[in-house]
Amino acid sequence: MARSPSRVSSGGILVLDSEGLGKAVRADPTVTAFIRGAQSHDAVVAVSDLTLIEAWHSGINMARFRWYVSRLVVLPVTEEISWRAIELLRDAGLHGHKYAIDAVVAASTLARPGPRVILTSDHDDMSKLCGTRVHIEEV
Repeated sequence: MARSPSRVSSGGILVLDSEGLGKAVRADPTVTAFIRGAQSHDAVVAVSDLTLIEAWHSGINMARFRWYVSRLVVLPVTEEISWRAIELLRDAGLHGHKYAIDAVVAASTLARPGPRVILTSDHDDMSKLCGTRVHIEEV
């Protein structure tokens, strides 16, 4: 049975990393339950625009991928988000070469108000970047 998104509520945001987005496109029951729960509480469901690039591969049906992404809020990587991502990397002692996209996802999430949840396959890395300011759910 799928878990419920207990920490995503009105005014909050649910952010999918590349694994979260890939599983959402494949209709994974756990990820689908998180998304539906967030939507039922009027929370924003989003991805970073870099996540679109990271999640895509030749095995994904492009029409389904585009359709699914059209239902999400795509968060742009602004200069402000880039600088914040660098700060997060520095504070966590991580290198941008390996953790750049995770840092952008973390910075984009932290820029939003309200309860914040990231669905990720990189629980440890996201925890290092976000600390306790974001609830991390592993998928």
